[in-house]
Amino acid sequence: MITSASNEKVKHLIQLREKGKVRRKEGLFIAEGIRLVRDIPEGDTVELYYSESYEGERAAGKYEVLSDELFKKVSDTETPQGVLAVVRMRKSTSADIINAVKNPMILLLENIQDPGNMGTMFRTAEAAGCSGIIMTEGSADPYSPKVVRSAMGALFRLPFAAVADWDDVFAELGKADVKIFAAALTGAVPYTKAVCTGPSAFLIGNEGNGLREETIGKVTDCGGECIKIPMAGKTESLNAAVSAAVLMYEAARQRGM
Repeated sequence: MITSASNEKVKHLIQLREKGKVRRKEGLFIAEGIRLVRDIPEGDTVELYYSESYEGERAAGKYEVLSDELFKKVSDTETPQGVLAVVRMRKSTSADIINAVKNPMILLLENIQDPGNMGTMFRTAEAAGCSGIIMTEGSADPYSPKVVRSAMGALFRLPFAAVADWDDVFAELGKADVKIFAAALTGAVPYTKAVCTGPSAFLIGNEGNGLREETIGKVTDCGGECIKIPMAGKTESLNAAVSAAVLMYEAARQRGM
């Protein structure tokens, strides 16, 4: 059992939890909690840890035990469940996602900042039948502990990629005849008027600022369409994750889900 905070494995766990740069460099991240650890695809678990007082069933393979005090130190939750794993990242490109299925439904995210929103979008996208997510590099780190927890395993099953800008992505979408629907007010039609039965990509902007004007211009230039969610009362906008859910489920409804 590991009891010292100076242990190199403990230090490494804390770095993976706190530093996105370390996660990206090593291609590793942390998944914590009984359900999440069970959802890890076979072969992707690099290291497995249990707390000293963990009473559940333990894996048959190799694992380490941390004292309860140390487990709390490496955990990102207030009430740890006593199990966490170091997991290998899976790599996808935007081209992989766009061309993976014949009639894709893709979620495009521009500079989404809130980890809770990001995780919720992963979970909702999987539930709505989305085939993948492409996000700008300015978005929240999808491998941060909060996103991983909020995604509730969807991160393991839904392919995603981060890109520097939209130029190549929009070109790839055009070649694959995928129509872009941008959530924006400029020249927008109600989302229920949009025909989403064919290959579709829904573009959601930053929580505070929405989509950049430059991005909206590129969408319309490549034959995309701006759509909006009508709202009653004095509400000016919906949460970004809620907006994504409404649009994806409308597409799912039109596709006969």
